[in-house]
Amino acid sequence: MEQKTKINAEDGRQELVITREFDLPLELLFKAYVEPDIVEQWMGTKVLKLESKKHGGYQFETTDPKGNKHGFNGVIHEFSPNQKITRTFEMEHTRFGVQLEFLEFAKLTDDTSKLTMHIVYRSVALRDQMLQIGMAQGMNLAHNRLQAMVGKLK
Repeated sequence: MEQKTKINAEDGRQELVITREFDLPLELLFKAYVEPDIVEQWMGTKVLKLESKKHGGYQFETTDPKGNKHGFNGVIHEFSPNQKITRTFEMEHTRFGVQLEFLEFAKLTDDTSKLTMHIVYRSVALRDQMLQIGMAQGMNLAHNRLQAMVGKLK
């Protein structure tokens, strides 16, 4: 089955461009990224902090099948409702370091929207390692959950 979340990873570049079209109005898609209770549901993570504003921050925590807790955090540098979020993203206690994410939200029709994520890594090697650990499949599954869950809010 074809994945709806598309990931463009050009050879020799330390970035990814990820796109996904959703059968959701723009406002609902954006809400799925900024409201803690909705984020928890589609990401399958606990939201410890989510300050959806410029200079805000966030902190998430997941628990793996063995019961180990894993933290994720970042700082929001730019926040334009229903348009864009620029933020850092870091998986705590890993070798991956901080990445820079540019999320852009676009209205396609009254009932459809598009998310474009431009992610910049410190090196090509780190970007490639993220792809090797199954990031593409995980992101597609998460976006499928987002579509299914938030679609019920329409």
